[in-house]
Amino acid sequence: MQQNKLAQRLNKATKSRRKQHTEDTPVTVEWGQRLNTAPPSTPSTRRVTRHSGLTNKELYKSIIVNGTEYSIGDAVAVKSSTDDPHLAIIYKLWQNERGERQAVARWLMRPHEMHTARRVEAGPREVFYSNAEDLIAPEMILRAIRVVASGAETGDMWVCGRSFEEHSARIKELDWASVYGKQMLLDPRTDAELFGQKSVQGAVKKQPAKSVANVKKRKHEVESDDGESTEDESFMASDGGESAEETSHKVSAKVTVKGRGRPPRVKEKTRAVPKRRARLHDMQPQAVNTAMLKRASRTNDAPQTDDIAGRTMYEAARLRLHVSAVPATLPCRESEFAEIYGHLHTALEERTSMCMYISGVPGTGKTATVRECVRMLRESADDGSVPGFEFIELNGMKMTEPQQTYVQLWQAIGGERATPKHAAQLLDAHFNTPSPRRHTYVVVVDELDLLVTKSQSIMYNLFDWPHRPHAKLIVVAIANTMDLPERMLHHKVSSRLGLTRINFQPYAHAQLMAIVRARLVGCAAFDADAIELCARKVGAVSGDARRALDVCRRAVEIVEHEWRAQPTGQAMHMVTMMDIDRAVKEMQAAPHVAFIRNASAQQKVFLVAMRAAMRKAGVAEVPLGDVAVVHRQLCLMHAMRAPSYEQIGVICAQLGASRCVLAESSILDVRQLVRLAVAEDDITVALKPDPVFSKLATS
Repeated sequence: MQQNKLAQRLNKATKSRRKQHTEDTPVTVEWGQRLNTAPPSTPSTRRVTRHSGLTNKELYKSIIVNGTEYSIGDAVAVKSSTDDPHLAIIYKLWQNERGERQAVARWLMRPHEMHTARRVEAGPREVFYSNAEDLIAPEMILRAIRVVASGAETGDMWVCGRSFEEHSARIKELDWASVYGKQMLLDPRTDAELFGQKSVQGAVKKQPAKSVANVKKRKHEVESDDGESTEDESFMASDGGESAEETSHKVSAKVTVKGRGRPPRVKEKTRAVPKRRARLHDMQPQAVNTAMLKRASRTNDAPQTDDIAGRTMYEAARLRLHVSAVPATLPCRESEFAEIYGHLHTALEERTSMCMYISGVPGTGKTATVRECVRMLRESADDGSVPGFEFIELNGMKMTEPQQTYVQLWQAIGGERATPKHAAQLLDAHFNTPSPRRHTYVVVVDELDLLVTKSQSIMYNLFDWPHRPHAKLIVVAIANTMDLPERMLHHKVSSRLGLTRINFQPYAHAQLMAIVRARLVGCAAFDADAIELCARKVGAVSGDARRALDVCRRAVEIVEHEWRAQPTGQAMHMVTMMDIDRAVKEMQAAPHVAFIRNASAQQKVFLVAMRAAMRKAGVAEVPLGDVAVVHRQLCLMHAMRAPSYEQIGVICAQLGASRCVLAESSILDVRQLVRLAVAEDDITVALKPDPVFSKLATS
C-alpha cells in the first residue's frame, strides 16, 4: 500500500516537472506560406474602413511552430489548462495590424466536452466535428494528430464519423473520409450542409437582374446598405475565385442606360451584412417580440387555482401577497423586460460577452425582472432557439466579506471550493484559456454596492473578465444607486462596465394597483377601493412594491383574526378601506417608528443626515465623519444650533443603544462606520407628520 502511494507521488512529481519544463521552454513561431489576398497587378486604392469590406489582416496558409509546419485544415492538439489537451482543426491563420499572430481553431469535441441534455454514446477515441470556434495563439499548438473515419485505437489517432451543431446540440452523421480528404471543411457550403445554416458565409451575393427601371433605383438601394464584410468573406474571397467587389464592377460595367454611352455612377459599397455591434433596436426584434407575446399570454391565461384549493379566501390572499411568492409575470415592467431580454438574447446568439448595469431604488422589481428574463431564456434554450448557458446568482448581502465573490463564483463554475486568492487565480486562468467545453455563463451580481473595496480589485475583475476573448461571460450588476459607477468606482473600473445601463423608476400608484390585482386574480378578498387606497398611500411615500404587498397582507391578517374570533358560521367579508387604514396606522405605530417620532430634534436631524450621506455615497455603510458634516450643514440651513463633533458622537451612541443605528465597535472616532438599522421609508413615515421635519423627510 505504501509502495503504491509512493509510486503515485513519484508519477505526480514527474508530470509536474514535465509540465513546468514545457511551460519554461520557449516556443518559436514563424510564418509559412502566405495567402495572396489580391493580384499584385490590381492594387486596391480603397481605404480600409468599417464599411469598406477590406481588412488589415495578412492571411497565411501555414505557420511553423517549433520547427513543425502546420497548414490550414490540419488537425492539431491544443494546450489546455489541464494535462489533457484539446483537439481542433486549424481553420484560419492571420496577422493583425498590431503584428499579433492569431489562429482560428474549430474544435473536435469529445463526448464530455459537448453541451447536450442527453448522454451521447461514443467510442473511447471518437470525436465530433463541431462549428464551435475560438481564437487561439499559435504558441498553444502542441503537435499534429490524425483523424480518420475508422480504425483509430491508440496514440494521436482519433475517429470522426459525426458532426455536432453547438447552437441546437444536434448530432448528424458525417462521411469524414470524403469531406476531409477533399478539403471540403474549409468550404462554407459544407457548414450549410452539416449544420443547417441558412446562408453561406463568403458566397458572392447574387445580383438582381438589371434593367432601365431598376437602374434608376440603384442609388437608393446602395445607400440603404450599411454593413461590413465578415472575416469569413474576406478569407473565402481571397482563397479562390473573384471577390464580390470585382463581381459588382463587372456587372455594373455591362449595365448602360438607353441613349447614353456610359454606365450609371454607382457607389462601390454594394454588400449589406450585419454590423459588428448591434444597437437595441437591431437586437433580435423577432425574438424579443416572441418573448413579449409569450409573457402576455401568461398574464392573460386563466388564473391558477392550485394554490387556493382547500384554503379559505384569507389564506389564499396571504399566500399570494407574500413577497417570496413568485408570480407568473411581473406587471408594469414590459419595457425594461424587453430591453434586458434583448441584450441577453443577442449576447447568447452571438456567443459574446457583455456587462450590464441595472439601477433603481429598492422594491422596483429589478431582480424579479432579471430572473424572469433568465427563466424565459432557459425555456428558449431548452427549445433550441438560443444556445445553452449556465446561470449564477451572487448577492452581496449573503457574503461575509467581498472576497467571497471569488469563492462562490469559482464554486459554481469549477465545482470546488478554494481560498479567495486561489479562486481568483483559477477564474482568471479559466476566462483566459480557450476550451471547447466552455459554457456561456450569465452571472447576476445583486447588491453590487456592498462589494466595493478600497482597491476595487473585485469590481475590476468582474467587469474586466467579459472583455477577454475566450470568456463567454455575461455580467448583470444590480445596485440601488444610478450613478454608482461615476461616484464610487475608479475610471478604469467604470469604463469596463460599459454603457449598457437600465434604470428602474419607482412605481406610481396605478402600477402598484396593477401589481396587487395581478396577484389576487381568482381571489375575491379585496374591495377595489381598498387596493387603490393602499397603492396611493405607498406611492406617495416610496413607490416600493414590497411595502404595498406588506400593507395588504397585514390588512388580510387583521380581518382574518376578527373573523376567526366570531362564532362559527359567520360569513367572510372583503378587505375594505377601513382595514387598509388600520394596517397602515399599525405599521406606522411600530416601536421603532414611535421612537423616531418621539426622538429629540438632533436625533431626527442625525437620521436624516445619515440617510442623505448614504444616498450620496451609494453604499449602506458610511463613516461617522461624513454624517457629521451633513448634520451640521442641515442645522445651519434650518437655523438650528449646530452641535460639535463630540456631541454628534454622543447622539450616534444614543441611537445605537436604541437599535436604530448600527455602529462599528472597534473604532470610536470619525472613521467609525455606521449604517441604518431601520428602513428609510420608516424614517419618512415617522417624520412626515412633524411640520418642522416634513420637508427634510421627503427630500
